[in-house]
Amino acid sequence: MTRVYNFSAGPAVLPVPVLEQAAAEMLDYQGTGMSVMEMSHRSKTFQNIIDTAEADLRDLMGIPENYKVLFVQGGATTQFAAIPMNLMKNGVADYIVSGSWSKKAFKEAKMYGTANCLASSEDETFSYVPDVDAIKVSEDADYLYICQNETIYGTVYHKLPETGDVPLVADVSSCFLSEPIDVSKYGVIYGGVQKNVGPAGLAIVIAREDLIREDVLEYTPTLLRWKTMADAGSMYNTPACYTIYICGLVFKWLKEQGGLEGIGKRNREKAALLYDFLDQSKLFSGTARKEDRSIMNVPFVTGDADLDAKFIAEAAEHNIANIKGHRSVGGMRASIYNAMPREGVEALVAFMEQFEKENA
Repeated sequence: MTRVYNFSAGPAVLPVPVLEQAAAEMLDYQGTGMSVMEMSHRSKTFQNIIDTAEADLRDLMGIPENYKVLFVQGGATTQFAAIPMNLMKNGVADYIVSGSWSKKAFKEAKMYGTANCLASSEDETFSYVPDVDAIKVSEDADYLYICQNETIYGTVYHKLPETGDVPLVADVSSCFLSEPIDVSKYGVIYGGVQKNVGPAGLAIVIAREDLIREDVLEYTPTLLRWKTMADAGSMYNTPACYTIYICGLVFKWLKEQGGLEGIGKRNREKAALLYDFLDQSKLFSGTARKEDRSIMNVPFVTGDADLDAKFIAEAAEHNIANIKGHRSVGGMRASIYNAMPREGVEALVAFMEQFEKENA
């Protein structure tokens, strides 16, 4: 069997050692005689799985003690509603719109209160991140929201906005655990795991304890109340057990890679390989502004839709899979998450060089 280099934006590539361990434990998890898929979430065995996963995540990210870690279902998109429901005390929230996902979150927030768009990069097809130094947070804002890494457009905040006493809320779905992060600078960090952490079906919410309150919007569903999940240890109802188990294996794998310092160094090196080629190419060009480029998602084009389609088709013949850009923007996109080996990026660049020679 030949494994392809999978550049999918999510669900995305997982570390081979993690998949191998999961395969080995599929029928019998550590002598229990059953798969994690089958066991009760109320069992001591699964309680150990979720407790260990949280402990390893806290260790990896250096999560302060006054932050809760919640494993919740519904993916990141469900949190577009949960965030205003849980945080809107004054009924006002500020948003910076830097791509499709922050735009969708902003639209959702307007259903629950006053949502202000402080800045947007839609004027240039979200090819850049708005200047955070020019941002003035509303005095009565309950929070300021950003999507730290926009998966579709390949942009990232290299500098966070200054929010004073207003909590900063960040969707980190596609840059989760890709490099070190100072959790204390945020009120809430959250993300869907299917891009860089595990299989689909789970979101992780890391929230400062003072922001987890009883007095949420009165119509907030029970399962969207962060306090419900915090009080129940993320098990008010049956959680996404198998996904949590796989995430736990990924956390162990990351620790073996030297933690976020180690994986961050490798991620920057992989991204540099691809960006260095794009910057000198006469056929391909990146679409994100250089100073705002993501090390996780790299969109690029030839400038000709037919040539883009040809590249995507021929790439598949070279074991380069899921390189097509998002349907809303076209072109190509290489998602080079933690589990993408350096060899995969090298193979992609080698094919791009060959394609350019043949089609320039």
